[in-house]
Amino acid sequence: MKTIVFIGSNKSGSSREAIKAAERLGFFTVLLTDRELFFENRLDFPDVHQMIRTELTDYDLLKAKVKELQEQGKKIEAILSFIDPFVHVAAKLAKELGITAISPDPLVKMEDKVLTRELLKDLPVSPSFARYVKGDSLEDFNKQKRAFPVIVKTPISTGSKDVLFAKNEWQLEQSIDRLLNTENNEVLIEEYLEGPQYLVEACVYNGRIQIVAVIEQEITFSKRFIVTGYGLSGYIDKVFYNKIYDAVRLILKRFNMKNGAFHLEMRLVNDEWRLIEINPRISGGAMNQIIETAYGINLVEETIKIFLRQKPNLEKKFNRSVYAHYLTSNATGKLLKVTGKNRCSRLPGVEEVFIKPKKGKILQPPLSMGHRYGYVLASSDNKEEAMRFAKDAAKEIRFYLDPI
Repeated sequence: MKTIVFIGSNKSGSSREAIKAAERLGFFTVLLTDRELFFENRLDFPDVHQMIRTELTDYDLLKAKVKELQEQGKKIEAILSFIDPFVHVAAKLAKELGITAISPDPLVKMEDKVLTRELLKDLPVSPSFARYVKGDSLEDFNKQKRAFPVIVKTPISTGSKDVLFAKNEWQLEQSIDRLLNTENNEVLIEEYLEGPQYLVEACVYNGRIQIVAVIEQEITFSKRFIVTGYGLSGYIDKVFYNKIYDAVRLILKRFNMKNGAFHLEMRLVNDEWRLIEINPRISGGAMNQIIETAYGINLVEETIKIFLRQKPNLEKKFNRSVYAHYLTSNATGKLLKVTGKNRCSRLPGVEEVFIKPKKGKILQPPLSMGHRYGYVLASSDNKEEAMRFAKDAAKEIRFYLDPI
């Protein structure tokens, strides 16, 4: 029985789309997860043929679970993860068991933001940065000359939850104190980059880089930087594309990555590309759906093919402009009901309306990407109209909360 094993998944988004893609490709799908709620709602996962509860941070235990599957007669073709920080773990396990030869080393470096910065520090795309290790003198550290504002983050921060903004030394000290704990022994301090931010989705196969999509991000800042909109144009200016490609190639050369999928968050600062971060997987949330709606490319499916040693098909089937507008809450409370989804879905240009929380879920203003509660995806002939369609339609959605 040809099988693909997934280490971790969210209930929705790119990681779940990957499991559905594996099923479409004819594989028996196995999910290793530590989320008990998935077992309580097992019927919500028809695309997961076998679900195994296990501790995901215990490598030896993961290996034992995979060997048990092999002993059951399952022919494991790939071990994958689309969830941080298990992308490199899946690749390491697959290589150790002789399932794939894809190197986990570049993935480890991409998942760790300190390792990334150290690897790229002499490149023009890299912002200036400093490391603060627990136990160092904060007073001595603050004597170093640096320009404010700065960004403070943990080495494995994901989804904006461990990314803080500091405008002065007092805020810097507060941010460092907040992020240092039993799990984090150091923090990363980076210069704040001013300029429009873009998400670059790309693949590399046998050393050949192919940029799949360049998505402009709309960022809302309150207590955290939260991406509330993604805009993808049907067509991209050739000069603009070439400059991005050159920056991506320069970065990837340092990682020595030969096969896989990755995304970069970059800012255009004074007409020069600067790297915010890089991750060895497709972005989460609606990203797979955004790209498929715009170009007809199912990126998680093509990523799976790479790990199966097959050439991915990244040719565009068509060109549409797409905008995904994310829904957040302005208040904290228990969700009573959501209205407007049907009206929203019938409006011009709307391709999909996704509402994440169920009745009874506690909603709050966003402190991480995980506090985005759905999205409206719209398409059109141009990005501006797609944006207008999505934002206008989203006004129909209303969350009713019981304050707590």
